[in-house]
Amino acid sequence: MRQLLISAFLLLTLAFSLGAQRQNISYKFYGQVRGDLFYNSRANVETVDGLFFMFPKDKAPDADGNDLNAAANGSFYLLYSRLGIDIKGPNIGNAVSTVKIESDFRGSGSTFALLRIRHAYVNLDWGKSDVTIGQTWHPLFGEVSPQVLNLSTGAPFQPFNRSPLLMYRYVNKNWQLKAATMWQLQYLSTGQNGKSEEYIKNSCIPELYAGIDYKGQGWQVGVGADFLSITPRTQSVISDGGNTKVFKVNERVNSLTFEAHAKYTSADWFIAGKTLLASNQVHNSMIGGYAVSAIDSRTGEYEYTPFRNSLSWLNIVYGKKWKPGIFIGYMKNLGTSDPINGAMYGTGLNLDQLLSTQFQLTYNLPHWKFGFEYMPSIAWYGAINSEDGKVLDSHSITNHRILGVMIYTF
Repeated sequence: MRQLLISAFLLLTLAFSLGAQRQNISYKFYGQVRGDLFYNSRANVETVDGLFFMFPKDKAPDADGNDLNAAANGSFYLLYSRLGIDIKGPNIGNAVSTVKIESDFRGSGSTFALLRIRHAYVNLDWGKSDVTIGQTWHPLFGEVSPQVLNLSTGAPFQPFNRSPLLMYRYVNKNWQLKAATMWQLQYLSTGQNGKSEEYIKNSCIPELYAGIDYKGQGWQVGVGADFLSITPRTQSVISDGGNTKVFKVNERVNSLTFEAHAKYTSADWFIAGKTLLASNQVHNSMIGGYAVSAIDSRTGEYEYTPFRNSLSWLNIVYGKKWKPGIFIGYMKNLGTSDPINGAMYGTGLNLDQLLSTQFQLTYNLPHWKFGFEYMPSIAWYGAINSEDGKVLDSHSITNHRILGVMIYTF
């Protein structure tokens, strides 16, 4: 299957290159070969079999009280090697048109080592304004993100998501306004059927984002707001005296997320940070979710309350050839606005706090990067208070992660 996909990609590339010569279209191939060698001192919440690290798992006692999760693990992968193409033209009226298509070998679900779309979008640029249509970085990921070696790129403190979207941007001197509507495909909300596209599909309301930035003299500062509305269920099933009744229900979880970010760059320095008041941002690789707050006794229809979290990170990197850097991320569970009266859906809901630091050193040459990173992470787990969703009587769990990376870009 993989060979078939690669062959199809090469044939399409050849056909495109022949057509491009006739249509005045310019294009450029790019990519990277990346290898990740990692070690963890215990089991963790992660994806891609450990490549995308998030936070350490809680204790899981066996029959003798030994922690089943206190077992080291590690491996070596090249799944995030990638290949892409940038295309320019032809223009549409006064708009400069560009296209990006980029893939890696991440696959999907538990199927790895298969081609997967990372970016696939068209951009129309009129100079002061532009429109992007397709799949690319979620606006909450934005233009301010950490320079770290771990593939999680600061998650779960930093939103991490590439989504199908329609995005409009307007630029006037140093100011930039951005508005977008997003849907879900590879990064999903969660519910009674696990992570699924159905919750936003049944909602019929796309995710909405609006933000403003100021750029000047190496600085970029800005704020943004995100609105998500999902429909966890469209019907309920009630068992009454041995009889089963099915009711159509109208359920919805509405959540608002606010963020502020800043970045300074110079020839030697990269200093960046972001803070979020996040609500139900599981689809952005973050901690959170929602819970049932009320149940209709006749139809079984649910009302919901989202969990809220405060998340912040700071990243400092210095140098050119040799580049040391540090990343610090912190999360605090702020609970729910309404009492919890039923099931809970999300990631890390019994986490009270999370603290991660990353110490890195990279050696950079033209086309090459070699790097080492040490990442201690401390998670405080406890019991969820049903009155307000906050976590009580917490205890700490620590994971030590060591990562070595080699990247060749072309």
